[in-house]
Amino acid sequence: MGPLSPRLLMQRGRPKSDRLGKIRSLDLSGLKLLSEHLDPKLLSRLTQLQELDLSNNQLETLPANLGLSHLRILRCANNQLGDVTALCQFPQLEELSLEGNPFLTVSDNLKVSFLLPKLRKVNGKDASFTSCQVESLNRELTSRVTAHWEKFMASLSPEEAKKAQADFVSSAIRDVHYGPESLSEFTQWRVCMISEELVASGGTQRPEADIPEKSLKATIAQEPRARPVALKRPDDVPLNLSPNKRVCTSPLTQVEGCPIGFDGSQPSLKLEPLHFLQCHSKNNSPEDLETQLWACAFEPAWEEGCPGATSQTVATCGGEAVCVIDCQTGIVLHKYKAPGEEFFSVAWTALTVVTHTGHKKRWSVLAAAGLRGQVRLLHVRAGFCCGVIRAHKKAIATLCFSPTHETHLFTASYDKRIILWDIGVPNQDYRFQASQLLTLDTTSTPLRLCPVASCPDAYLLAGCEGGCCCWDVRLDQPQKKRVCEVEFVFSEGSEAPGQRVDGLAFVNEDVVASKGSNLGTICLWSWSQTWAGRGTQSTVAVVILAQLQWSPTDLAYFSLSTCPGKGIVLCGDEEGSVWVYDVRHILTQQPPLPATPQAPTQILKWPQPQALSHTVTKTMVNTVVANPTFTYLTALTDSNIVAIWKRH
Repeated sequence: MGPLSPRLLMQRGRPKSDRLGKIRSLDLSGLKLLSEHLDPKLLSRLTQLQELDLSNNQLETLPANLGLSHLRILRCANNQLGDVTALCQFPQLEELSLEGNPFLTVSDNLKVSFLLPKLRKVNGKDASFTSCQVESLNRELTSRVTAHWEKFMASLSPEEAKKAQADFVSSAIRDVHYGPESLSEFTQWRVCMISEELVASGGTQRPEADIPEKSLKATIAQEPRARPVALKRPDDVPLNLSPNKRVCTSPLTQVEGCPIGFDGSQPSLKLEPLHFLQCHSKNNSPEDLETQLWACAFEPAWEEGCPGATSQTVATCGGEAVCVIDCQTGIVLHKYKAPGEEFFSVAWTALTVVTHTGHKKRWSVLAAAGLRGQVRLLHVRAGFCCGVIRAHKKAIATLCFSPTHETHLFTASYDKRIILWDIGVPNQDYRFQASQLLTLDTTSTPLRLCPVASCPDAYLLAGCEGGCCCWDVRLDQPQKKRVCEVEFVFSEGSEAPGQRVDGLAFVNEDVVASKGSNLGTICLWSWSQTWAGRGTQSTVAVVILAQLQWSPTDLAYFSLSTCPGKGIVLCGDEEGSVWVYDVRHILTQQPPLPATPQAPTQILKWPQPQALSHTVTKTMVNTVVANPTFTYLTALTDSNIVAIWKRH
């Protein structure tokens, strides 16, 4: 398609007219238009245009001076847009469609809401919830930048202050932070604008947040901090902590057990209940306290030169929904639904994608799977599913990405198979073409997957209904279908595994934490010592280093997790409690270690939040996961509650 012409505009415009100034609706969809084809001089003659459809083209930007001041409806779906700031030229815009632009992120959605105050619908959905989110963020950022200004200027003399004002903007962008990593582009953009306004006025005129007097943030500021700051969708119902918990100066839990640290002191872990969210409700019902939540995973922060960095963004799954939540604010950033599905597992990876123009983009991709045996690959920041792998004929119990190959994904199913996939990178249509690399047969249902920390490309551990198994997963071996190489047993003299292992994770490069083989305990054992004593045996007793005291329940499927960098082990129980173990002092002790199970460092008791004026007095915590820095802890329950704690 070449440049637009007046004749084409009159052909595709409504009502039919021989004068461009009388056209009110214009359809330019599907013409393979490039950004340079949008001639501002020509389009500015459409002085009465109210509706414009630019969908299904190849637009990377919108010209900044189109002159369409009366535009109320704009459709730009399925293009290559990478920036939305040019939309500010349409102040009367009420409806906007940006679906299918894979390089737009949640930050761009917030920018749209900020730039277009009259916007009612975005991608066919009510825009008011995003508007509330923007108002909350904007007020907090304005407050923080103003405080930074006062601190910045207080240390300077009047003469120095005048010279230093130019440095304030860069200082604010560098030092003022709020909200999740996924919103950093928006928050830095707003911080820059707010600080420039302060500098322009010399600090005499404080920036206004442009928020109605009775905003959501202002209302919640009067409530306990344990409530979510803002919610993106109406079905994300906040749960209030009970009054006695709200007024408690240390809202943490009662501590059971009296563990002794390496230096003889009791470790100090101060955790505060922060948010309780009901965001997986069936049919968006606020009365749903029955949907079971099964798995969560923190999004890694893919920062250049910062290996192992982590974010405060967590993905949760249960029922027919996958949610992505910012732990700091309690905001549900994204929600993906698949009617008829029940999600059991989620896992993150990051891929480098090359655009049509040759630019490289870093994508965070979330894999989610469950009852239907399908893996859905979600491009979270753009908000759409960009691939489905029909991986198994039966339900998928769990999945995980390889820690060394960003496109390698393990899936474990009730069909008693574990499959290693290469999901590849998206093609030019942003679709995945997955290929199968290995099939690992099991004798019982695999429940947990765990690449061996010291050699993840060589061996994979799995906790199964029938015990703990290990496979050789080296891709330079010829066999593409393999059986279990070793089965591990957890009691000396035992020859038959046969005991369920429903919790499995590495505490460090060598030590494995597992649960399920013995009621009331979590086992810490050495991978290297166990493997060294294997010989040619197919059944090997693990070398146990220590045991941790846990709930005596005979119920199953309470998954444990670890923070390898912090020496932390976590596990929920049938009473709604979270068991926290700092095992560093155990791992540094010289043998022989105590034969009796070690008490937990702390037990976080269920805080009994309120939902619909009813106190949720008891629940089961199916899984607990913390980010690698152990700043935030997320627990999922069988009563449709996501609980978030923060460590101080």
